[in-house]
Amino acid sequence: MVTDRPIVVAGAGAIGCFVGGMLAAAGRRVALLVRPRVKTEIERFGLRLTDFDGAETKLGAGQLALSEDPSIFHSAGIVLVTVKSADTADVADQIAQHAPQDAVIVSLQNGIGNVAILRERLGGRPVLAGMVPFNVVAMGEGRFHRSSSGDIHVGEDAANTAGALSVSGLHMRASGDITGVQWGKLIINLNNALSALSDMPLAAQLASRDWRRLFADQMAEGLAALHAAGIAPASSTPIPMNWSPTLLRLPDMIFNAILGRTMKIDPEARSSMWQDLKQGRKTEIDYLQGAVIALAEQNNVAVPLMRRIVALVKEAEVAGNGPPGLSPQQIRGTA
Repeated sequence: MVTDRPIVVAGAGAIGCFVGGMLAAAGRRVALLVRPRVKTEIERFGLRLTDFDGAETKLGAGQLALSEDPSIFHSAGIVLVTVKSADTADVADQIAQHAPQDAVIVSLQNGIGNVAILRERLGGRPVLAGMVPFNVVAMGEGRFHRSSSGDIHVGEDAANTAGALSVSGLHMRASGDITGVQWGKLIINLNNALSALSDMPLAAQLASRDWRRLFADQMAEGLAALHAAGIAPASSTPIPMNWSPTLLRLPDMIFNAILGRTMKIDPEARSSMWQDLKQGRKTEIDYLQGAVIALAEQNNVAVPLMRRIVALVKEAEVAGNGPPGLSPQQIRGTA
């Protein structure tokens, strides 16, 4: 499945180009379904994949296939879906039209509902959920920079798709609780909006107790909504998810000592939602905070801070002026 048929990345933006590029560098046959701008950029500059730990991988444009045409799915053994959540239905229809019936589809997207949409539209093809814990920033001129740590999680299957996709520099783990892992990632991803609203790097935010308290309060709302719905989010770090709000509220010295043992973050790492506001694109706020708010409504859980954050992100989307650079007090509505 992997060795003699290509892996096709559906919607190769920052995550898709990094994952696809690392697979190609390890000798996998890889094809990218890309937008015209990305295709032109890679054809001109190739791919340069950099990491927070200083690692660097370079590929020429000829080391992987590039296309704007979904017929590129025609011989795929595995399709990695990396489009924004709002585009899932459209790309699913393209895969259904062009991909072989036995192609394995792996969703490496933010949010919770994408796998259900893929399964509904893909006519019985095997669909696996996945979770990408790290951020990738598109730096221009073919460079894609991974700015935080972590292994990709993929749902278990009989073919061991996760193991077949795992390569040096891009480790993938099979997970028996991929739904819990996805919800755990979503709770962490609630910070994407704070990064976008603050216009600050993630590391600088986490170094500030005021920002951590804001993140902790929002996370506590999310965990309360999940608890009421009977959902147990899984942590992708050694720290249990339910401990996270308490740890985030700790004094700086103690928190930094704990963080240093559990995850690595590039000093300039930014969230994908920050990138969306910077580039004038619609964000995935409805698929992150929106998913938690929907659970909260079903179970009569109050999430006032989360609702305010959604409103502020949507205001920034409409204004089109990029990240607004708000303070924690402005986000809380106390300034």
